[in-house]
Amino acid sequence: MFIRHKFESIMPIKENLNLPILLITAAATGSLMTFWISHQVKKKRDRKSMQDRLERRRKEILNKSISQKASTEKAAPVGTLVTNLKIDEVYLWSIQSLSECFESEVSTDTINRMHGMRRASEKDRSLIETTMTNYNQLIQENECILADLVRTPNISESDLTVQRTVAYVRAGPREQLFFNPKTVNAAIVTCGGLCPGLNNVIREITNTLFYLYAIGGKVYGVRGGYKGFYDPALPPLELTPSVVENIHHSGGTILGSSRGGFDFDKILNFLRQYNIKQLYVIGGDGTHRGAYAIHEGCMKVGLNVAVAGIPKTIDNDVDYIDRSFGFESAVEAAQNAIRVAKTEAYCNLPNGIGIVKLMGRSAGFIAVHATLSSGDVDLCLVPEVPIVLEGSNGCLPHLYEVVKSKGFAVVVVAEGAGEELLGVSAETDASGNKKLPAIGEYMKKVTEKFFETKGEACTVK
Repeated sequence: MFIRHKFESIMPIKENLNLPILLITAAATGSLMTFWISHQVKKKRDRKSMQDRLERRRKEILNKSISQKASTEKAAPVGTLVTNLKIDEVYLWSIQSLSECFESEVSTDTINRMHGMRRASEKDRSLIETTMTNYNQLIQENECILADLVRTPNISESDLTVQRTVAYVRAGPREQLFFNPKTVNAAIVTCGGLCPGLNNVIREITNTLFYLYAIGGKVYGVRGGYKGFYDPALPPLELTPSVVENIHHSGGTILGSSRGGFDFDKILNFLRQYNIKQLYVIGGDGTHRGAYAIHEGCMKVGLNVAVAGIPKTIDNDVDYIDRSFGFESAVEAAQNAIRVAKTEAYCNLPNGIGIVKLMGRSAGFIAVHATLSSGDVDLCLVPEVPIVLEGSNGCLPHLYEVVKSKGFAVVVVAEGAGEELLGVSAETDASGNKKLPAIGEYMKKVTEKFFETKGEACTVK
């Protein structure tokens, strides 16, 4: 009867079954009994586990609420205090200050404020100072941005006795000015290759000097790069808010640009002739080598000039900055080239392949970001990763498989890729940058040859 009672919960037992038959049934279905018992135990265990998890979650929510309330009362950040992460020492990459060698032109009790400026009238383009407003925030001495953001918990004493990080000087308005705005003359020069956003930078420097600092002097635009400091055919352009008002809608730079032409003695003569106190140099690595030479030269001869270097590279390959101006515009412009390459590859038979060479002298940021943004690229080659043409991980077998799979392929290659295949050029341009190998033409040639070894033709555009 005990056996019958258990089985009635699983299957109905007819009243006219004899006991021997019932016993045989129970023996034959012993595995069913085992399953039923284990199932009931598991359900009970799962219910207990669920109740435990809900209870732990309830306690976590309660503790978090208490912690947040305590943090609010102490003006501490919201979150959990992690006690096994720390920063012991911060090393600031300081910038040389002119105050170390020259006396400031303003008194120490003069506080930096924004000067509200307006034009006298539509016809009269002169500026009239109307208000003086405090900045929302002034940057304090040694205020910085940490460079090493990642921290590993529980680093043992044997691994690292002291956790150190480097930091960069934070940009922004300071409480004390060094130059008297009423006596400031400034100059702006653009050097090297063109880059989206150059006119925007020229415009904002000019407007900031006039509208926020109310300078009493002039802003000179040096034309044609470094050679514009001394070329009589390129006199400086006087920049005012009215001159730069709409230049951000135009491409390139209204000042013009060129490579090379650096001559410190002639540049020094320009700075003295126009009584320049602030020089803004917009350019890449070659341009900044020149800017540093100007700074060092001015310090050597005792000329009180602040030299500000503004990193300009469409390739986004300047160290210590997250993103350079013009880079995102370049990635956007590359999309159209990739779409055209896809159309060429798709429509040209047999085995169409489109190759797009993008800018990227020593870093493949444009190529990589354009590839990720597009979604149409099958192979991306960058200077940071050596190109392997053949073998199990080779680019050419990969392209062949892609073409056989969908009928066409699209390749994006950065201009600086492939030096391990074509060699490093000893030639340089006027800015001192090495000349690059013709990687696009090379990839076209080796791709066509690889398909020939397979007994097939391909159309590479």
